Amino acid sequence: MRTKRLSILPALALLCALMLPAAARAEDQVYYLGTTVNAGEGYAKSDDVSAKDPHYVWSIGRFYLTGFTNVQREGDAVTFLKTAGDDVTLKFRLDQDIDCLDGKSTLTISDDSDGYDERLQTEKTESGFGRGTLLIRQTNYQNDESEVQTYVNYLAGIEAGAETAVATLAEGDYEVALDYEVKNDARTTPSIGPIPSFSILPEYNSYTIRFKFSVRNGNAMVFLLDSATGSELTDSAVTENGFMVDFAKSHYLDIYVKRSVLSSNGTDLVDVRSNEPASDGTSYTESGIYTITATNPATNQTTEKVIYVGNEPLLKCYAITGYSLSEIKTMMDQGATIAEDGSIQWPESPAVAEAGDAAAEEDPSEAKAEKAVTLPIVPIVAVVIVAAGAVAFAKKGGKAAELKAKEVSDEKPKDN
Repeated sequence: MRTKRLSILPALALLCALMLPAAARAEDQVYYLGTTVNAGEGYAKSDDVSAKDPHYVWSIGRFYLTGFTNVQREGDAVTFLKTAGDDVTLKFRLDQDIDCLDGKSTLTISDDSDGYDERLQTEKTESGFGRGTLLIRQTNYQNDESEVQTYVNYLAGIEAGAETAVATLAEGDYEVALDYEVKNDARTTPSIGPIPSFSILPEYNSYTIRFKFSVRNGNAMVFLLDSATGSELTDSAVTENGFMVDFAKSHYLDIYVKRSVLSSNGTDLVDVRSNEPASDGTSYTESGIYTITATNPATNQTTEKVIYVGNEPLLKCYAITGYSLSEIKTMMDQGATIAEDGSIQWPESPAVAEAGDAAAEEDPSEAKAEKAVTLPIVPIVAVVIVAAGAVAFAKKGGKAAELKAKEVSDEKPKDN
């Protein structure tokens, strides 16, 4: 009988794969952006590339983003979400030899000496756009547009097939354009002896790859810092110093702060005194219960925290325990007190306290030995008493029987 021999190589391969770090096994997410259009004068148009166009069916390269956690799309709007540790990076891969586009020596990227971008409002310069110019503009959370970052002669500085990191991106809205001019030497003279071929009336067409996108922090987290110490306050924390709101560079969050105090009419209610949006770095020092709500519009996720400011025991207890005011008052009427940290403390009963004090004064080893000796005494004494009673009863019964027999014997007539 033949035995089938199982190979352990697949199992070892799986084990090795599982031992690798997750980051080493996971592939970076990639999202491609941009479409080539015929841009015309000043790279202002967005005409489709037609079949009569020298740029038909081939692409100069591709833009894409990496290093994000998630992407959200709504119509034409694209938003990349990043979390802690993410580096959202814009990259470009050049797919063509710029001296032989689409494998044709008659198609090349020309030196656009008078190029300018009308949409991004760049000015004409003496050097122009060279052999392709990359333009990037950011709009920050204050809706402030940055100056356009301009990379002149961009295509001449990279190699075909190379994947180049363009920029690492912070939160904001971005507009990107790659403007380049294609020279089409469709008409050339034949070379005659030492006379080389040269172009006759070459054609020039302007193209652009233009796109927009946004980058946002993916969390809905707001940090609350003690106003005096700067230490972070967690949910249900208590501070007498007040607190400061720190957006932690998540500038697109909607954050509201609600302040409540005890109702003046003594009912089981708190009175809302303010409920307003917060700005980064705002401090809150007035006594009260603060409910901080942070909402991320990009994800619709919400985080809520409660912080107590001040030293009013009842309000502090209400803030951290979750009991209603009436429940707290009832417990206080029954003898409970509010500790310094706001928790409910119950007093021990006198009997429990006395027993606890007595137990604390005894030597544990002696008490244990005494207990071991004294506990059996009660049942033993009971057994002895019962046994003695039984013996006495038996003796008494025997004596009575003996006397009865003697009386009968005396009454019986004697034989003559």
